[in-house]
Amino acid sequence: MIVGKAGKGGKRPSIWAGVPRWARVCTVFGAVLMLLSGAVLVGAEALMARYEGAVGKADLFGDQAAGAKERKSDIKGPLNILLVGIDPRNPETPPLADSVMVLHVPATMDRAYLFSMPRDLIVEIPRFSKADFNGGTDKLNAAMSYGSRVPGKNPDAARGFELLAMTVQDVTGIKRFDAGAIINFTGFQKIVDAMGGVDMYIEREVRSEHREPDGKHRKGNPNGEGYIGPQAVYKKGNQHLKGWQALDYVRQRYPKNGVPDGDYGRQRHQQQFVKAMVGQAFSADVVTNPLKLDRVLRAAGQSLIFNGRGHSVVDFGLALKNIRPETIQMVKLPGGGVTENGKYRGEAFKPEVDDFFTALHNEQLDAFLLEHPDFQNKTK
Repeated sequence: MIVGKAGKGGKRPSIWAGVPRWARVCTVFGAVLMLLSGAVLVGAEALMARYEGAVGKADLFGDQAAGAKERKSDIKGPLNILLVGIDPRNPETPPLADSVMVLHVPATMDRAYLFSMPRDLIVEIPRFSKADFNGGTDKLNAAMSYGSRVPGKNPDAARGFELLAMTVQDVTGIKRFDAGAIINFTGFQKIVDAMGGVDMYIEREVRSEHREPDGKHRKGNPNGEGYIGPQAVYKKGNQHLKGWQALDYVRQRYPKNGVPDGDYGRQRHQQQFVKAMVGQAFSADVVTNPLKLDRVLRAAGQSLIFNGRGHSVVDFGLALKNIRPETIQMVKLPGGGVTENGKYRGEAFKPEVDDFFTALHNEQLDAFLLEHPDFQNKTK
């Protein structure tokens, strides 16, 4: 039994009293690197062991295969962390990267910048001998599929991540990612439910392409493409979303459903969702509820594969302890569709995105965003 001391003047102490700042951050370093929390409940050593056991691990960057030794030094900025969301249909199908985000943390380690890479971005995917892939031009999300192929075996998502990371590095000029995570969307839904849902602002009414109001899947259209039947509706304003609703909302990308800017709108909604989850960690009672904590950790274990290149999720939670929801700047990288002979081929960045990447490398993002306010994604 834990007995809290009374605050000054006999006031009831905050639920966060005695909870280290890093534990609060870890609660949803969980939408960004999955959930950690709760030193006040179980003690630091046992807690860290549970974190480490809950989160899946894999050689996402090929370091172990290349014989690289684990780094033991303290984590210092600047940092670049690659976050990839997948929605695997079955073990035999090569995974596609449905969501690709980069979290950049400057040397001060007190704020972060979150930007998305369009999954339809036309890129040069480098040669990858591990999967017998000779390289070529394709959409960004295909890099994970090509890299995941293992002759005679089921696809390996971790190997696919390695090729995707190489491709993103070529596009952005980032020389090395300091950490990476693969997030399984289906399992991620369980994390939201384990936390009791998520509060987020819906910027405009969106109608679901895939779900009915009760969460059931809509029926396929027997007379053509798409679906038929009633649609789940996400009304403009502050809303509390269940796991299936949050996942469904951030998947919507068609103008007919209320997302006029297509995949760029979906990217923005995904960023808003990540930020909302971080905010939820600071307001929810996860760290003071052992049953909820257990559910969250189990769900995280089903949802995440993490690689910190010699550092654990806990190490990163400690390193990023000063980051707050309000210090995460969401960034949109402008682009547009590319057509050939009237047929859509994919997306391409506008020229000024190169200037953004230069500012990122030179640690000048604040100045860049002041001069280019159109690069800033807003929560509302």
